[in-house]
Parts: sequence; C-alpha cells; structure tokens
Amino acid sequence: MSLGGDPLNPPNGKGIGVLEFAERKNCLLGKESMRLPLITVTGHAQKEAWQNKVLPPIERLNGDVWSIPIPFPNNPMRYTLSYLLIGDGEAILIDPGWDSDVGLEHLAAGLRQAGFGLSDLTGIVVTHYHSDHLGMAARLRVASGAWVALGERESLGLKAYEDVDRFVQSDREELTLWGVPADRLLEVAMDRPTVAHLQNLASPDLRLTDRSQVPARGLELRVITTPGHSPGHICLVDEPHGLIFSGDHVLPRISPHIPLELPGLPNPLENYYESLDVIAFEDAMEVCPAHEYRFIGMQRRVAQLIQHNLDRSHEVLRVLESHRPQTVWDIAKHLTWSRGWGSLQAFSLRLAVSETASHVVYLRSQGHEIDVPITEPALVDGL
Repeated sequence: MSLGGDPLNPPNGKGIGVLEFAERKNCLLGKESMRLPLITVTGHAQKEAWQNKVLPPIERLNGDVWSIPIPFPNNPMRYTLSYLLIGDGEAILIDPGWDSDVGLEHLAAGLRQAGFGLSDLTGIVVTHYHSDHLGMAARLRVASGAWVALGERESLGLKAYEDVDRFVQSDREELTLWGVPADRLLEVAMDRPTVAHLQNLASPDLRLTDRSQVPARGLELRVITTPGHSPGHICLVDEPHGLIFSGDHVLPRISPHIPLELPGLPNPLENYYESLDVIAFEDAMEVCPAHEYRFIGMQRRVAQLIQHNLDRSHEVLRVLESHRPQTVWDIAKHLTWSRGWGSLQAFSLRLAVSETASHVVYLRSQGHEIDVPITEPALVDGL
C-alpha cells in the first residue's frame, strides 16, 4: 500500500492540472487555507436570515430577476433559493425547490410580488436532479404548462430501475462492501419509499447542452455543464445582468457534497475539479447559489473549494497511514466532521460515507494504492 505524498504529485507523477489552473488565477493552494482571499457577500439579508435560521426575504435583483426562497423542511439547508427571470413574454424559474403545499404558497407569494401567477410560468430550468431543486417542477408543469429542462448529461437516477426491490438490495450490498455495520445499514441505505419518491420526480421536456442558450425570448442565459455534485449539474450565466446561477456547484460557505453513487460518475471528485476550472472564468459577477446567500468572487471561492478538497484528500492519506483502515467506513470515522462523527445519522451519515468513497476513488486515479473494497468505476458509470 503506497501512502503519504501529495494528491497533486502522486507516486506515478500523474496530476490533474488543478495546481496549474489555480496558479494561473493567482490562487494559493498551500496548507494555510486562511491565506486565501475572501469572497464579498452581497446577499446581506440572506446571510442574516441564514445566521438567524429563518427564511430570507423575497428580493428583486438586477432588472427583472427575483430571488424567491422555498422552504426545505426537516433539513439543515432550510431553504432553496429559486430565481425568477422575466423575458419577452417569458417567465423562467430556476430550481423550483422541494415540493410541498407550504413551498407552493411561498413560490406563489414571490410570483405575485413580481406581478405574476403560477400559470404565467413558461419554463422551468433545474440545475440538477435532486428533490430540493426539481421537486416542485411536476406540480408547476401541470399548473402552468411550462416546459421542464435539465442538463443533457444529468442522470435521471433511479427512473432507470424498474425493479425497486433489486435496487434497494444493490444499494445495501454496496454499503456493506464499504464497511457500513449491519446495525447501521437500514439507517444509511435507501428504502422503498425513498426510491419511489425519487422515481416520481419530473422527467425533463428539454435537455440543455453545454454552452447553449436557454430557449427564452428576451433572455441571454448560457448553460455551463458542471458535473461533480451530480453527473450532469449545470450552472447558468446571465451576462446582461452580471449574474451566475451556480446551483449547488459553488456555495458561499458550505463545501458542496461530491458523492460516489450508483448510478453516478466513476470519478466525481476529478470531474468536480475540472468543473470548478470551467466556472471560474471571472471574479466580478454576482453569484446566485441555490442555498445560503449571494456573493461576488467566483474565482476566490473556487480557490477555497479546491483547497478544502485537497486538504480532505491529504487527511484521507494520513488516516490510511496511521490507522490502516480496512473499509471506506473505517476511513470515514477517523476523518474530521464539523459536528463530529458521532453526530452523523441517517442521510447525513450516508453523505459522509459516499463523500469518503469519492476521495478514495480520486486518490486511486492519481496513483495511490488504497486497499479498501469499493465498486470499480466501470460499474458506477451505468447512467
């Protein structure tokens, strides 16, 4: 087992180019993360609401662009920031959020404040296939007749599985391979109701290709494919208004979750690094994320996210060296978690284990020999 070393300069000399593109943008990738330049918060009311654990206000941004928070119940993220863009006879909604009656009321209130109703929506663009983004799309499509669009590379996840019981069994087998103890397996694994919920999310009417324009008159909304958080995540660039809608790809404070999943990407962390490079094309536009609050400084935030993930890979290598773990679970329980390993339960615990697996796959791709059982990338690539 070859341990230690630098993820950017592994034993076989194979690198991913992250250091090179970061240096081109004058980003520091040393071990002292605090030396990285800070972003500039612009969503002050949103940040205050986040800190006070309340819903932020509906806000009008540049021109006919509105930010409408949609509650995300029983989740520490608390809300999804949905964005309404007005064109020539067009009303485009980005990330409608979690589906609930309360959420629909909040969305309707935001639309009314902008002078619109639910039936006025003409298009719904979703950055990725997660319930807190796509959830309300099916209901809104019925209410308005609006089309629903996802990125061309986004997986429809569990819709491909006709045999739900087989998927549930496969999921448990994978988690067992990763070392999840038998007495925690049911807590971490997918169950039938969860799979059924995911299968019932809206299928897209349109697929948006990389660098294409969202089909909406009077709007210039360019699609940027940014896989990592999900296989076909997209960001949207509105140059006339000076805005980047970043979905979950780049958030101002939280480091987005980059999981190894079935079905999913074979090396999601490597894809995430590449996608960060793509989206860090400038540093002055206002970033409109799907959670937390708006900010300026995309390149600065990208440098921080690169640093965070490189630090995490270094930590995984240190755990491998000092504890000689036998499974992904064994690695994860020795890593640093914001509220401690013991606090992680249910879905949060699943996220922690799948994130650890992602780092293991990435480090292996960089030439590190890590002898813990994990699904081969070829098997994960069945989207």
